Amino acid sequence: MTEAERFAKTDIGPPYFWDMLPQVIKDNYGKWLYHEKVKPGVLKHVGETGDELYTVRVGSPRLLSIETLRWFADLADKYCDGHLRFTSRHNVEFLLTDASKIDPLIEELEAEGWPVGGTGKSLKNLIHTQGWIHCHSAATDASGTVKAVMDDLYEYFKRDDLPAKLKISMACCLNMCGAVHCSDIAFVGVHRKVPRVDDAGVANACEIPNVVASCPTGAIRPNPKAKSVTINEEKCMYCGNCFSVCPSLPIADPEYDGVAVFVGGKVSNTRSGPAFSKLVIPYIPNEPPRWPTLVKAIRNLVEIWVKDARKGERYGEWIERIGWERFFEMANLPFTDKHIDDFIFSVPTFRTTTQFKFTK
Repeated sequence: MTEAERFAKTDIGPPYFWDMLPQVIKDNYGKWLYHEKVKPGVLKHVGETGDELYTVRVGSPRLLSIETLRWFADLADKYCDGHLRFTSRHNVEFLLTDASKIDPLIEELEAEGWPVGGTGKSLKNLIHTQGWIHCHSAATDASGTVKAVMDDLYEYFKRDDLPAKLKISMACCLNMCGAVHCSDIAFVGVHRKVPRVDDAGVANACEIPNVVASCPTGAIRPNPKAKSVTINEEKCMYCGNCFSVCPSLPIADPEYDGVAVFVGGKVSNTRSGPAFSKLVIPYIPNEPPRWPTLVKAIRNLVEIWVKDARKGERYGEWIERIGWERFFEMANLPFTDKHIDDFIFSVPTFRTTTQFKFTK
């Protein structure tokens, strides 16, 4: 990038990232020797130059007020020469070069109720989707369920003595914007009734070819007589994608919508390969504002893993060792026909991993 391009003034795109970095990171870019965990929520990074950088990780919700963001910025000015960053799991990380400022920063954060933790072998901050506050296809709330679950599991975020790291994710519908398909524990909003077809609305407001093409399973077909569409219930996967292109196909149903729970997924290639999460609880009804049944179920799943898993075992690896039958017994969960995957259109996705073996 030329100097002219770097300093070009434009209203499109972010500023040049290099200008946003602390000087200690610029000086040690590509030269870090090692990283270590000082204590829960605090990381130390040491460069070839001998420079040291400390990260203080703070759990925060996904949605924050301007007042809170300005307070974070004030703390960064006070302790970190104005530098902080946000992680993909909605943590705030303060970047310090002076170790003597770590404890005062933590004291000020925790005095206002902000937890410091989430490093090492701990529960990571929950990643989630939009939920009722924004998403048009949500089957449950995101911010409400995550707040209730994280409040109950608060101590696991502050600790770093779990068998391995624990990632919990949440998605408010089957489109799974929240990485629930590959998390240790995940809960997903589920619709259980097919979209309701408003023939007059479809005829007047929707482009039928687009509606038909929007269905990933081919469950929607034209209905020429009504100038509308019909939906095959056996093929419908309740994703709500048709509602995205046609508001006359509403899928939300307060009586039947709820939450399903999955376990055993991960993205990393460490030890075993990446794995998809698998269904363990088919349905829990929506119970706002605190979702007590869901909270109790998630805590149960966390506690049996913490008690029985070996050092370094992720959730799915622990289950593979003890067996799924034993897992259902330990979790006190019934095994029903809902746990049997009878969806025949997912054959291309059965094998997905970067791991391979050379053969002769």
